[in-house]
Amino acid sequence: MLSVQRLSISRDRDNFMRLLGVNIPDNKKIEYALPYFYGIGLTSSRKILQQTKINPDKRTKDLTSDELNKIKEYIEKDYKIEGELRQVIKQNINLLKELQAYRGVRHMRRLPVRGQRTKTNSRTVRGNVRKTAGSGKRKVELK
Repeated sequence: MLSVQRLSISRDRDNFMRLLGVNIPDNKKIEYALPYFYGIGLTSSRKILQQTKINPDKRTKDLTSDELNKIKEYIEKDYKIEGELRQVIKQNINLLKELQAYRGVRHMRRLPVRGQRTKTNSRTVRGNVRKTAGSGKRKVELK
């Protein structure tokens, strides 16, 4: 179903390291650099480092290739990230649309899905844009 991309580790010249197709800053702690992946947050980052037994206070540039491979293999095995995750989310939304579920209908109409109010907010999405609030009186056009 999904093709596996060729995964590599390399260092860019602009203080970035490339891991699994994503630029990760060299000068940040690895704990804060991993959330640069779409689908990995701070909690997941800490869990990954705990499972791979890597010090979270280590800078990205100080990691050995062995440690980078551990992180890469753990992420590949246990997480969906970047394009694969975006594809799964898109498929889930399309399924909701096909089933005509309430959330799917809200997606189709481009309205808020998670119960937010629409009377006063989400005007730009609905196309009801008001620049400023006026006094309520309409100006009479002069001929």
